[in-house]
Amino acid sequence: MPLKADRAINLGAAPSASEVIMKFVRDSIMDGTLDEGEPIRQDDVARLFNVSKIPVREALKRLEAEGLVAFHRNRGAVVTSLSEPEIVEVFEVRALLEAGAIRYSIPHMTEETFQKAQTYCDAFANENNAAHWAELNWKFHSCLYEDAKRPYLLNTIRSVNDRIERYLRVQLSLSKGHHTADVEHRQILALCRKRDVDGAASLVHDHIMGACSSLLQHLPRTSKAKG
Repeated sequence: MPLKADRAINLGAAPSASEVIMKFVRDSIMDGTLDEGEPIRQDDVARLFNVSKIPVREALKRLEAEGLVAFHRNRGAVVTSLSEPEIVEVFEVRALLEAGAIRYSIPHMTEETFQKAQTYCDAFANENNAAHWAELNWKFHSCLYEDAKRPYLLNTIRSVNDRIERYLRVQLSLSKGHHTADVEHRQILALCRKRDVDGAASLVHDHIMGACSSLLQHLPRTSKAKG
């Protein structure tokens, strides 16, 4: 009797141990389980996943490339922290890249793009779990840049967003952060529908830098002092 292919699991498509560990550690950094400056003990992570330290180190090296982890001689791997000037600079880079991306994208947007963005916009507004806000925020923004057909640019924007996602979670959780973001998302989408390239690019820039200003007002003193 021949084997049934539909019952087989495609192990070639399954994530490697280092990829699983990388996602676990990244998520732990993003949700605040691992705080800034906190050591990541490779032995503990390896024991948790019942693996050797090799995939753990591979995962941490990849997170180092993303700017989320740093290796120190006497402390091993630790969660990185950003000073206030560094946070501002990352937000500025994000604002410049995303304003440029939406300029490229708007002329090629379709009704499907608008419907997809509206779905993410509504999901963001109606989500009561603050832990999901940053993810939905990214889905809304990124779907507006996909029609630019510039994958390198989109991947760069993703990397920049990853660097500050933990801070964005804080900003969105502020008293009016989520509501303000929702209002401005709808305004950005309306400008896209009107094919107002300059207006949308300007609002995207102001939207991102406004979030930065809001965040800086609520940063702990320790973070400000690092600048």
